[in-house]
Amino acid sequence: MTERDDFLAWIKTDLYEAELALHNGDAAPRRALWSRTEPVSVLGAWRNAFGQREVTELFTALGETFSHCTSYEFELMSYDVVGDMAYTAGLEHTSTSVGGAPRTYTLRATQTYRREDGRWLVAHRHGDTVTD
Repeated sequence: MTERDDFLAWIKTDLYEAELALHNGDAAPRRALWSRTEPVSVLGAWRNAFGQREVTELFTALGETFSHCTSYEFELMSYDVVGDMAYTAGLEHTSTSVGGAPRTYTLRATQTYRREDGRWLVAHRHGDTVTD
């Protein structure tokens, strides 16, 4: 397998499973896949976060907000790996409960990744709601 193939396999397994867990109310798998090296940041659809403390607080709050995910799909539109850096861009189609109320939405999501100690970790996320 090539470096790109390995990265894509990680996106489709570990990262997918972490996002699914988050939308079921468990933020721990997502946090485990995020870099502990600064800088880290989120420009989120609902809230922004800069630095380790704010990112951890954001993920905790999201985990407390989401529950009962019935569908999560990441429609990968573009990605690349260049050395120890990578990115993904795509659409996240989600049906989950937000604050106890069922909700379906699509986010445009772009993430950047760093390879640290041989592992891919997320360093930045930008997500915004797709509107008509």
